[in-house]
Amino acid sequence: MSKQALLNSYNSKNLNLKNRVVMAPMTRSRANNEGNTPTDDLQGIYYEQRASAGLIITEGSQVSPRAVGYINTPGIHTKAQVEGWKKVTKRVHNKSGKIFIQLWHVGRVSHADFHNGELPLAPSPINPNEEVYTSEGLKKTPPPKEMTLSDINETINDFKNAAKNAVEAGFDGVEIHSSNGYLFHQFFSGTTNNRTDNYGGSTENKARFFFDVLDAVKEVIPEEKIGARFNPSLNNVFGMTMDEQTIPTFEYIIKRLNDYNLAYVHLSEPFTDVSNIPYAVTEIAKHFRPLYHGTLMINAGFTQEKGNAVIEAGDADLVSFGKLYVSNPDLVERFENNMPLADWNQDTFYTPGPEGYTDYPKVTNAQYV
Repeated sequence: MSKQALLNSYNSKNLNLKNRVVMAPMTRSRANNEGNTPTDDLQGIYYEQRASAGLIITEGSQVSPRAVGYINTPGIHTKAQVEGWKKVTKRVHNKSGKIFIQLWHVGRVSHADFHNGELPLAPSPINPNEEVYTSEGLKKTPPPKEMTLSDINETINDFKNAAKNAVEAGFDGVEIHSSNGYLFHQFFSGTTNNRTDNYGGSTENKARFFFDVLDAVKEVIPEEKIGARFNPSLNNVFGMTMDEQTIPTFEYIIKRLNDYNLAYVHLSEPFTDVSNIPYAVTEIAKHFRPLYHGTLMINAGFTQEKGNAVIEAGDADLVSFGKLYVSNPDLVERFENNMPLADWNQDTFYTPGPEGYTDYPKVTNAQYV
């Protein structure tokens, strides 16, 4: 075994992984069937091919019909979806892999077409002024519906039920998708949350919905099998911008998570250049590592070299790779043997069928030698 930091095993009180290479959650839009159900011959093969990762985190999966904002994305709220995911987890486990499912609600990044004419849910009725891809093509987002307390309580229960379904489906854990401009992130940000009740205003109030969901989810799955993902320096994505309170809000959340016994906290480096924003953080892992005492995973734009370096520096314990895993199902083996990486075809990121999904070849054993 190479002495690369990425390829060393990782053993914490909550995670025992054969290496520190994580497959990041990536929307792939292959659940193009009536029930948005994962299937054995597509998602099953896709994740099985990548089971040499220390950990796989699935694509975001809707916790309810109201959580949908994209076509052909799978859910984890129906019996059929649970049965489909069972086939996926079985394949991964048969290859000695570990797999978490990402629990997802897009909030305002959606359209009424997905909700039988009802408006998407959000903390406040602020339009992101984006376009979303529906079954009829691109459409402008409408102003969302401000969630009532009943809507909030129902959504908390949706996440709880989705986590319960994940256990039934055989997942090793769940990741709460509180990142990238979706529902939880919309509650965190002052640019998308102007509520005046207990879910808006103060930093504690803006974080309340997330912690209410976390407390509900841990009733059905142990804390040590729960991860959470955040993107503190997200800017100009889905109509969301940073302000002076953005980083302090995430600092509050991350420090408070020390009171929980989570599997990990998953952070993303900035998706865009934020160096000209005085209150942004340009090096997320380095900034947040001292604030969180548990397992820290970092994502966004990492190469083999950069992944090894961030672990060696002590700024992260695990590194998740996205696009590299699209085109390199044997990414771990290629890292181990310092082999060239295959390029991805962006045109097939979100198209139906196996092309650009399960047809990227692994290198042969002979090539490893």
